[in-house]
Formats: sequence, structure tokens, C-alpha cells
Amino acid sequence: MTTPRDVYRDAANSQAGRDAAAAARDAAATARSVKDDVGEFAANVSDKAGEHLGRAQDMAVDAYDEVYHYARRNPLAAIGIALGVGFLFGALTTARR
Repeated sequence: MTTPRDVYRDAANSQAGRDAAAAARDAAATARSVKDDVGEFAANVSDKAGEHLGRAQDMAVDAYDEVYHYARRNPLAAIGIALGVGFLFGALTTARR
């Protein structure tokens, strides 16, 4: 009588079983290669994002410094600009009936 173990052993030792095992090994190697490539890509994207974030922070600090110094030199103009911007913002966001 043939047992399930015998059937499995015969299937694993057949040409189709050996081909399937080789295909599984190839698929595993391809998956490892893709994983490595994706990991490298993610690291590169992270580095670039960090660089852009640093530049954006520097630009924001520079803009803040310029506005601060302008407001200190010209306080009335700064108040006028703030009132104008506030009026425009309010006019654009107010619902019309």
C-alpha cells in the first residue's frame, strides 16, 4: 500500500519536483534582490527628502528674519500690510448671501 509519505517523496524526487524546487529558489533569490533594490531606493529617497527639508527650513528662517527686520524698520507699513492681508482673507473666506 502506498502511503502519503511515499507519494510526497516520489513527487519531490521527480523531474517536476526538482524543477519546482529550482523555480522556488530562483523566486526567492529574485525576491531578495528586489528587497535590496527597494531598500536602497527608500534610503535614497529618505536622504533626498532630508536635504529638501533642510533647505526648506533654511528658507523659512531667512524669510522670517527678513519680515521681522522689515517690520522693525517700518512698523506702520507692516501694520498696514497686515490689515490689508487680513481684509482680503476675510473677504475671500466670508460666505456671500
